[in-house]
Amino acid sequence: MGLFDRLSRVVRANLNDLVSKAEDPEKVLEQTLNDMGEDLIQVRQAVARAIAEQKRTEQRYNQDLSEANKWEQRAKLALSQGDESLAREALVRKKTHTDTSVTLKQQLEQQNSQVNTLKRNLIALESKISEAKTKKNMLIARSKAAKANAEIQQTLSGVDTSGSMAAFERMESKVLDMEARSQAFGELSDTGIEEQFAKLESASGVDDELAMLKAQISGIPEPKKLPEASDPQLSRKDSAVDTELEDLRKQLDNL
Repeated sequence: MGLFDRLSRVVRANLNDLVSKAEDPEKVLEQTLNDMGEDLIQVRQAVARAIAEQKRTEQRYNQDLSEANKWEQRAKLALSQGDESLAREALVRKKTHTDTSVTLKQQLEQQNSQVNTLKRNLIALESKISEAKTKKNMLIARSKAAKANAEIQQTLSGVDTSGSMAAFERMESKVLDMEARSQAFGELSDTGIEEQFAKLESASGVDDELAMLKAQISGIPEPKKLPEASDPQLSRKDSAVDTELEDLRKQLDNL
């Protein structure tokens, strides 16, 4: 392969690529329909011309037939009058018109065939144009949908979802930290109350011990705690004493 052939192929390939990229389906389909419409106009004009020519040929054919019949009648008239020479001349004219009519008949048959073919082509082209219009609307709708989908996909591809999710994760972590700090402050507040009561209890123990030391120094015997009643009999005695004491109080109240 020569250099110029290779260069020509590269140029044609690049041109085809540029044309393919520049092709807009909607515009191309619209232009195609316009071209088909122009073809339809030309076909209709061709059919009209063929039909007109057919009509003219048919008229000439009928005229020649009529002329041939007329000269035949004249030839008969001339023979009836005994003028053979005139009859011969009439028959010559008849033959001329008859031969012309035969030629015109053949031409008319060909024109009829051509007109029928053109009519069929016209009907087929009209059907194709109608179908193309329907397909054009459908293809344009699909093209617009494809463009819209491509734009959406391009938009989605340009969105940094990883960054967005990372932001959500950071905010979630921050909220969790805030909740933990709030819980910690609550626990610290409860601890402060516990510490206050512990101080009070500790202070109470110190005061008791201080009173004990003062009693020892002054010679006052330390008050002894009564032993807890663990014997059931002692418990019953205490209960009886309490009952008797309550009765005495009631008697005093009644006085």
